[in-house]
Amino acid sequence: MMILITTAGKVGAEAARLLADRGERVRVLVRNLEKAAALARSGVEVVAGDLGVPATVDAAMQGVSSVVLVSPAIPTQELNVVDSAVRAGVRHVVKVTSKASADSPIARRRGQAEIENGLIASGLGYTLLRNNAYMQNFFMSAPSIAKESSFGSAAGDGRLGMIDTRDVAAVAAEIALAPASHAAKTYWPTGPESLSFADAAVVLSKLLGRPIAFEPLTVEEQTQAMIDAGLPADLAAMNAQAVGLFAEGDCDYVTDDVPSILGRPARDFEQFVTDHISTFS
Repeated sequence: MMILITTAGKVGAEAARLLADRGERVRVLVRNLEKAAALARSGVEVVAGDLGVPATVDAAMQGVSSVVLVSPAIPTQELNVVDSAVRAGVRHVVKVTSKASADSPIARRRGQAEIENGLIASGLGYTLLRNNAYMQNFFMSAPSIAKESSFGSAAGDGRLGMIDTRDVAAVAAEIALAPASHAAKTYWPTGPESLSFADAAVVLSKLLGRPIAFEPLTVEEQTQAMIDAGLPADLAAMNAQAVGLFAEGDCDYVTDDVPSILGRPARDFEQFVTDHISTFS
């Protein structure tokens, strides 16, 4: 069995490491081989390619039985992967996605819906992982937390069943290894609790040993904060729009999908902060 992972971001790189640690054959498609050098040293086969160039995707797809499809939700690119998987006779695709809807006000969610529909129509075996918001999004606020003991968000009082990307990676890897019982299923992975950003500030204060303040932002202020953190303006605006929906309860739900698939609890926010305490310090 060879498992192909389409990018080496937070989820893709972790899924690849988990599979390599288990002695499984895993291949990761990346644009820059140098940035994936650590993965190569850990036993992952790293190949150069571009999701926008079908020939490079076809080359990476050779001999692959399962695909973990995780990348920015650009329909043309991810549907290139789906088409390539069909040509190569791949058995199953695990699509890492989020809330998806063709009529969503969020462009990324509309793109996810287009990709999901294309995957379902392809005839391939598939599983959809519609993840809740990532705990790792707090890394964008880490400089402010470390230097100013505060962070802002347009999430207001909204609560989120945030999930650690490491758990998303573990779920994706588990399904890719043994997809039969997960075929044609949609999961909604979350953490074990639904927290507001004010709740997150309490956890941060406890673990950092100093008061951390949460400051509500407008969507416009959130957009600028994301631009200041290095995001392109269009991506920042889309992300801020999604954060604004958090205030309306858009992500206030918790499921048992992670423990049911992995046989262990999902990591909670306190564990996430503990594991990355130096980042926030």
